Amino acid sequence: MYVVGYTKQKGRGVFAKKRFLKGEVIERASVVVIPAEEVTLIDRTILANYYYDWEDRTAAMALSWVSLMNHSYQPNTFYVKKFSERVIEYIVYRDIEVGEEITANYNGSPENQSPIWFDVVDDISSIILPTE
Repeated sequence: MYVVGYTKQKGRGVFAKKRFLKGEVIERASVVVIPAEEVTLIDRTILANYYYDWEDRTAAMALSWVSLMNHSYQPNTFYVKKFSERVIEYIVYRDIEVGEEITANYNGSPENQSPIWFDVVDDISSIILPTE
């Protein structure tokens, strides 16, 4: 369904190995909830770039390939946090073609153009597969 590869400008990314259609659920990622009092500890590590804000000032780490998905202001997926189930569900926002990078808007909503915590590279990425 997908492959993790490398992009020229963004580093690792996730790419479609099959066509996905708008509205399709492509992942239900289980999460580990980080207690609110431990979030400041995580913020001092590289993991600060990978967690999701969760309910009641907690955070959540997704145990899935979605943790390697890059940000885009023109994403092809969006996510829904399902707090009681402790999952994040990723849904196709627009059709995704084979070989296309799978992206999400880190702000949550596909339309949200608010700045995020790093300089955004928002080009169409091509996959560079690792050599074996």
